Amino acid sequence: MTMAGNLRKVTGFGKVGGLRNVARLARRRPRVDLSHPARSPLGSSVVNCVNYRDGIRAPAGSDLVDTVERVRKSGHGFVWLGLHEPTDQEFAGIAELFDLHPLAVEDAIEAHQRPKVERYGETLFAVFKTVCYVEHEELTATSEVVNTGEIMVFVGRDFVITVRHGRHGSLGPLREELESDPGQLAKGPSAVLHAIADHVVDDYLNVIDAVQADIDQVETDVFAENGARADPGRIYQLKRELLELKRAVVPLGRPLLELADRPVPVVEPEIQAYFRDVSDHLLRATEQIAAFDELLNSILQAHLAQVTVAQNEDMRKITAWAAVIAVPTMVCGVYGMNFDHMPELHWTFGYPLVMGVIGIACLTLYRGFRRNGWL
Repeated sequence: MTMAGNLRKVTGFGKVGGLRNVARLARRRPRVDLSHPARSPLGSSVVNCVNYRDGIRAPAGSDLVDTVERVRKSGHGFVWLGLHEPTDQEFAGIAELFDLHPLAVEDAIEAHQRPKVERYGETLFAVFKTVCYVEHEELTATSEVVNTGEIMVFVGRDFVITVRHGRHGSLGPLREELESDPGQLAKGPSAVLHAIADHVVDDYLNVIDAVQADIDQVETDVFAENGARADPGRIYQLKRELLELKRAVVPLGRPLLELADRPVPVVEPEIQAYFRDVSDHLLRATEQIAAFDELLNSILQAHLAQVTVAQNEDMRKITAWAAVIAVPTMVCGVYGMNFDHMPELHWTFGYPLVMGVIGIACLTLYRGFRRNGWL
């Protein structure tokens, strides 16, 4: 039995009626921003489905199947279908309609993938990690700084399918921005892929700027007058969050270079120049993350050095006071041996003399330690 037959048997979405149900949900549901934690009131993963011709919205068919058939019959335009965290059942019929590779479908549904770009026949499959900065009043050892999500993009000759995971990274504003520039949108599905890549990388730069403010605050606190008492947990937390950001940003470098330099059937040659610009922005983000990592290492080492210096200062003070206290301890120890015949034991001025000697010796030691910076 073919893969399409298996999908029909397992999900029932292989039938046209099942696909029409998906299309009707896409057409009936209001346009909502799924960056909000709540799912669609219809319970469907379909966010939007739009037909574009010459960069302008074209009248859609009665359902998704009809819309796709119209686009393929005319040979002009493309369909942009947006999904948010679809289930196997919700995506099965769509995968069959657009002839998507099962491995790419599995990655799109399961998520938690590395940024990558893969070719499956005439379809390009791209994975982007999205990031957002988590606002916090004060950075602590448990503060979440960076939150990540994913956008998977299927690009064909006449379609773009975006699958978003996570509560942020909504593509609604990006869609509206593209629709305001019909000339760019008329370049086809590869223009949408570039816009998504550019949008994701711009978010990287925005998050990096916000993280820099946290790093500057930590650096200020460490090098303050009481920097040795700063919480090292905040530095470690920033390093962990920076590592999560690094995992999202760095692996995207190679896929963008491939899109910019290697010929890809579904990517127009003139769009490749735009991908080179995105790759340059990503390189800047990667360099900044590497610089932040080195800076945090230096801040941590400086903090540990301050702690060591503070401990040495405390030990010197303890040692100096111990030396001062040792003088009266020694003298009192000698005169506390209870021998019958000891010098000055029965002398009238013996006690004042001993106390005077002890006071002068202690004062001399104190001034000496004070002069040398031990006290």
